[in-house]
Amino acid sequence: MAALFLKRLTLQTVKSENSCIRCFGKHILQKTAPAQLSPIASAPRLSFLIHAKAFSTAEDTQNEGKKTKKNKTAFSNVGRKISQRVIHLFDEKGNDLGNMHRANVIRLMDERDLRLVQRNTSTEPAEYQLMTGLQILQERQRLREMEKANPKTGPTLRKELILSSNIGQHDLDTKTKQIQQWIKKKHLVQITIKKGKNVDVSENEMEIFHQILQTMPGIATFSSRPQAVQGGKALMCVLRAFSKNEEKAYKETQETQERDTLNKDHGNDKESNVLHQ
Repeated sequence: MAALFLKRLTLQTVKSENSCIRCFGKHILQKTAPAQLSPIASAPRLSFLIHAKAFSTAEDTQNEGKKTKKNKTAFSNVGRKISQRVIHLFDEKGNDLGNMHRANVIRLMDERDLRLVQRNTSTEPAEYQLMTGLQILQERQRLREMEKANPKTGPTLRKELILSSNIGQHDLDTKTKQIQQWIKKKHLVQITIKKGKNVDVSENEMEIFHQILQTMPGIATFSSRPQAVQGGKALMCVLRAFSKNEEKAYKETQETQERDTLNKDHGNDKESNVLHQ
């Protein structure tokens, strides 16, 4: 009996130990399972966020590129899509027509068969100009030639200078030297000459423009010829540096003129020698 009792006690002890081990194992699995599974579950979410961010960045880059291209080709026909109700208008010859309602501008375009081009949107009201299709084409070609002649030079800076039509010669010489420095740096120079008291606008102001330009032969030319602004109270022009092609053509012209002058002088010398003989 004692042996039988001892045997049952041993079996009962073994069963209780196995039961405790199973319970302990379940407890461990319940503790460790969420910790092991949580990184796996969160990993797809993290990768999804990273993918979405990368995609949006690429899209933004493409949009920025498109905006840059649009800005580069901004010189184009606006058509009838005039966002402002009132604009400041110039005709195809550069004459200032003053402020005008967009309905009248569209009517003028239809009557003259002209296109509308943005000229300066930073002013109030914005400046627009009527141009023919040929003028737009020529201006685009000129801009392309300037870009080819000055590759990778960065954005062209525009310098502005305001003078009075009764400016003294000493002050004019000082301003002219400043303009020459800007032109050498390939800047655009916008010159506005305001009417002085008791001075005729056209003659005196045009003389000043040409006097400034004559100090830079073979270096500068008109980017925009003198035209009336501010309701005829002033004249404005824009000077630019010569392109490489223009410099080359100017040098060739000067060399041809010098050769012609030398040949003419040489011919005159021969004629005088014949007469003396």
